[in-house]
Amino acid sequence: MIKANSVTKVVNTSEGSLQILRPISFEVKPGESVAIIGASGSGKSTLLGLLAGLDEVTEGEIFLDNEALHTMDEEQRAILRGNKVGFIFQSFMLVQSLTALENVVLPAEIAGLENPKQQALDILEQVGLKHRASHFPNQLSGGEQQRVAIARAFITSPKILFADEPTGNLDAKNSEKIEQLLFNLNKDKGTTLVLVTHDNTLAQHCSRQLTMSAGELVETTRRVAEQRVEAN
Repeated sequence: MIKANSVTKVVNTSEGSLQILRPISFEVKPGESVAIIGASGSGKSTLLGLLAGLDEVTEGEIFLDNEALHTMDEEQRAILRGNKVGFIFQSFMLVQSLTALENVVLPAEIAGLENPKQQALDILEQVGLKHRASHFPNQLSGGEQQRVAIARAFITSPKILFADEPTGNLDAKNSEKIEQLLFNLNKDKGTTLVLVTHDNTLAQHCSRQLTMSAGELVETTRRVAEQRVEAN
């Protein structure tokens, strides 16, 4: 489902080139759940954005559902994301001029789903926000905005769901609820799940954990085998 071959990311700064990611290679199988973990600044979110086609690699290859993401321009990547990818942003990225309901309806309408408003209401109910459907983002708390963003990513039942700290702004009760939704989607729909998290409980529920440090993939932990192996 996802294949990364020697992926690197370099950005130019006023002080010269800065290498954010060193060559990283790994694969994610269809229906697998993978957590990317590591200290702040290790390159986790950068890698997630590259895998989702939100940014371009400096060198290397990324294949998403057998499509060569690294050869696409922004328009082509956007089409691919619209067809196959859901993304939960740490910063929410809600449309401020739309209500919670309208934010969730939007991707459903673009995808051509039947009765998108009712589907949006149903999923808002699942995340405990049906009563806030008519509220705008600036009328919602950070945790509520996060749950709207999660509902928006879920509504199209994407083949691949990327999530950047999906429980980072939530209390324990809502974190547990969102965790259940994430893994139900993974199990019931066969959605491939790749997430960045500092939440150890969430990470340990994934079938595999990839640990990053200073822009490198340093370790892989498999939940079933409970065996640590050094990454290539």
